Amino acid sequence: MKAAQFSQYGGPEVLRIVDLPDPHPGPGQVRIRVHAAGINATEWKIRKGELSFGAQLPQTTGRDVAGVVDELGEGVTDVALGDRVFGISDDGAGAAELALLTYRAIIPVSLGFVDAAGLPIALETATRALDQLAVAGGRTLLINGASGGIGSTAVQLAVARGARVIGAASAANQNYLSLLGADPVTYGEGMTERVRALAPGGVDAALDIAGNGILPQLIDLAGGPQNVVTLADFEGAKEHGVHFSNGFTDGHAFHSLATIGKLIEAGGFWLPVDRTFPLAEIAAAHRISENGRVRGRLVLIP
Repeated sequence: MKAAQFSQYGGPEVLRIVDLPDPHPGPGQVRIRVHAAGINATEWKIRKGELSFGAQLPQTTGRDVAGVVDELGEGVTDVALGDRVFGISDDGAGAAELALLTYRAIIPVSLGFVDAAGLPIALETATRALDQLAVAGGRTLLINGASGGIGSTAVQLAVARGARVIGAASAANQNYLSLLGADPVTYGEGMTERVRALAPGGVDAALDIAGNGILPQLIDLAGGPQNVVTLADFEGAKEHGVHFSNGFTDGHAFHSLATIGKLIEAGGFWLPVDRTFPLAEIAAAHRISENGRVRGRLVLIP
């Protein structure tokens, strides 16, 4: 099969399309023929050498996938051959023609492969963070970095729980956040004052997705570090006593894959795809993701 791989750490140019042996599922796994694969920030951070998780070079890449089941491992009963599924590629090898999945779900009827491929990691990450912050009806949540894939997902999931959401993003994304159900505010100097204009008593909780050094302001607005979770600022979390949410150490929330369909079919959830790329252009997709000016998701189409 064709797959994306890198043999050294560095910029997007280290990515290569190579021929690898076709994988076959073990117990509990399924193999899919990949129709679409999402791009996540974790992947380019691993490619740059900023994260490792103990993996050795050369490495494949890609975690979010959607496609059609073409092989079943021993003991699999939740899906059948020919089913359209989406989920998390085992071993981070989803930017390929074939992928193995342990965590998966049937694609909601109204979604195509491209839209489904943008969901898994964003769903899991946002759900985990909202659970850690005990986001529920009657609470006010501030999301810093609310317009990207995880941010867009967190906004809508929090609104579906009955929370009020204040979303911080660039000026260009204010109307977009309103469409998702958030009260938008702009980044930059004076953001704390703009949030307090909407919530004079502060907020109940704050989620940092942007990782732009704003944790002290979020702590002030949320009434203490115990009410703040960051997904992006590891060093700031240590400095300020904020929880850094990480699925590798906190446990995962992949149950969200099986439950999102009902919200999608009710019209309560939508995650836009910003751009699609053929697999051969994965370096360009990584470059755009790394620049951080994406509304929604970037998706590869093998």
